[in-house]
Amino acid sequence: MTPQQALSDWSPEELGLRLASDGVRLELPPFVFRIQSRIPVVAEALRTLYGDHRCWPGSDGFSDFHVSVVPRLGFFKRLCVFEMDGVRPFTPLAIGEAFAFLEWGMNWCVTSHCHLWLTIHSAVLEKAGRVVILPAPPGSGKSTLCAALMLHGWRLLSDEMTLLDPESGLVQPFPRAVSLKNESIEVIRRLDSSVAMGPVAHDTMKGHVAHLKMSDASRLQAHVPASPAWVVFPRFVRGAALQAQARPKAGALVELASNSFNHHVHGRSGFEALTRLIDQCDCYDFAYGQLADALAWFDALEPPT
Repeated sequence: MTPQQALSDWSPEELGLRLASDGVRLELPPFVFRIQSRIPVVAEALRTLYGDHRCWPGSDGFSDFHVSVVPRLGFFKRLCVFEMDGVRPFTPLAIGEAFAFLEWGMNWCVTSHCHLWLTIHSAVLEKAGRVVILPAPPGSGKSTLCAALMLHGWRLLSDEMTLLDPESGLVQPFPRAVSLKNESIEVIRRLDSSVAMGPVAHDTMKGHVAHLKMSDASRLQAHVPASPAWVVFPRFVRGAALQAQARPKAGALVELASNSFNHHVHGRSGFEALTRLIDQCDCYDFAYGQLADALAWFDALEPPT
């Protein structure tokens, strides 16, 4: 096997050539993705956001998922298509969305095909060995809050999914670039002007989309699981004062189950794992209008007794 190296060890030209041929095997713990694409924005974004990650030539060794984003001619504009093992599960998108399409597609690979863990649609972060799970629908401000917490010192486990081990009850990290949309892009840039972001995909079905590079701590501790302590259901309300109140655990369990991608696959053991998770966590409904207030509230969280 070729000695390990970081993605940024390859020049932009070499990375582009490798992606266009046999691809690149990129380690995104706990998975390895073999990625292929001839679209320049994919190479640019991978180098910006995952340049510190371990990688190998695409033909060298085992990968959990083989994925690609390939160009395609449309009637009026250039398009791109996401593939996994030659299967095309999604409608083509504009070619400018190619990297965002890759990120969305990798999420789909895990939620649709990996059932070792119980998978919950949520952001998830850790501080001092304690995990906070943030389940929320689109438009709730979840990703903005997640990005702000990461920049504030929390370790990112995932922006998109909680991987809960049904046996141990620990959360397995799967940190990746944080997807930001529309106003959130500038909100996070104003919060920290030094952050690294990938290219902006304009006029997607979600508006403008850009991805924020994970913190070094999140990358370096990507193999370290942690124990859940809080389940917080966040909601951004423009101009509103912060409100936080305990949510009854029965209602929290129902809501968490509705946000799970695969608890039906796990059957009874999946339901019992969700029940144990709720039992050990404090649960809150949380509305905020200012990020500074939200960050202060999370800093003051006390572990469950």
